[in-house]
Amino acid sequence: MPLITNDAIAFGLLMITLAGIFTTANSSHPFWKKLYTFVPSLLLCYFIPSIYSTLGWIDPSSSQLYYVASRYLLPASLVLLTLSIDLKAVLGLGWKAIAMFLTGTIGIVIGGPLAMLIVGALDPSILEASSPDNEIWRGLATVAGSWIGGGANQTAMLEVYQPSSSLFSAMVTVDIIMANLWLAFLLYGASMATKVDQWLGSDTSAITHLREQVQDYQDKIKRIPSLSDLMSILAVAFGITAIGHIIGDNLAPWITENAPKLREFSLDSAFFWIVVTATTGGLLVSFTKLRTLEGAGASKVGSLFLYILVMTIGLKMDLMAFFEAPGFFLIGLIWILMHVALLLIVAKLIKAPLFFVAVGSQANVGGAASAPIVASAFHPALAPVGVLLAVLGYALGTYGAYATAEIMRLIY
Repeated sequence: MPLITNDAIAFGLLMITLAGIFTTANSSHPFWKKLYTFVPSLLLCYFIPSIYSTLGWIDPSSSQLYYVASRYLLPASLVLLTLSIDLKAVLGLGWKAIAMFLTGTIGIVIGGPLAMLIVGALDPSILEASSPDNEIWRGLATVAGSWIGGGANQTAMLEVYQPSSSLFSAMVTVDIIMANLWLAFLLYGASMATKVDQWLGSDTSAITHLREQVQDYQDKIKRIPSLSDLMSILAVAFGITAIGHIIGDNLAPWITENAPKLREFSLDSAFFWIVVTATTGGLLVSFTKLRTLEGAGASKVGSLFLYILVMTIGLKMDLMAFFEAPGFFLIGLIWILMHVALLLIVAKLIKAPLFFVAVGSQANVGGAASAPIVASAFHPALAPVGVLLAVLGYALGTYGAYATAEIMRLIY
């Protein structure tokens, strides 16, 4: 039994931890200043909760905190972070963002089979199966679904290839641990973006222009928020989130029943429609007078919601899980490294900024729940870019995962 079984207590611990991180990050004490020079505060928001899980203080599998944060706070934050965005400027980021996303997808498609081939050559026993449903490629197919699209695509691969429950359980652990470790590296890498961009020879002018444009707009309309302002901010955020849930709760089951072929595009996922509605709603609001709510701190409230989501994602990573199936984790590690290597090679060739590398990767591996987190680590104004690419991942996820699975089947 975990030490904490009440979500109210667990949430209180997370909020105290979050406050502690931000208090120390803004401290003038030499120790804290030196620590946060090397360790981004966002990374600690993610890593410290994983220690709580590893120590057995909180059991993420029995907690509803991640579900609440991803279904309510994430879409609300997307609305608020998108509210002041200039859509034309986002679209003006150019073709390199799409190119890096597709490169990330290709890296997953070819990386999985190659990782299985390499580990199989090192230790063939890892690939041995006691029955057909225990063949490792079936389990890895579900990881491919998750890493190209998301949970809906992973479920599709589970239904198609039907790995055993024990194999699927192990692969879910590989998926969560490896994806979250890579997320940690990306959050750390965001703090070194300038140096990496110099090495890549990147043209970051479009990203810089977008950041400056949002910052200038914020400075122009900035004011001390009143209670009425805060009420309006929450009304817009959760009102559009509610509309997303209405659409998702009704449209997803209708598609499942009447247009099952659309499952290939993850259109039968309620979460998909919630995220799409939140992003679209935020963009529509940005053309109205409600856009001035940014002056009262709309994006700051959105960032708070996003930080809470980061804390709940961190809870899902149990660091001791590495010792349960080291062979499977070795495949996952090689797989991720190949994905990263291809991204960096292409980024160097086309001189793409690290921002496109990070968000293109996370839009694949993490999906809509974490792509905006990585994007906002570079600047809150860039969060919508992560969402837009993640939605593209939903559309490609089933096809990419199917191709990966069939290649692995041939190798096996």
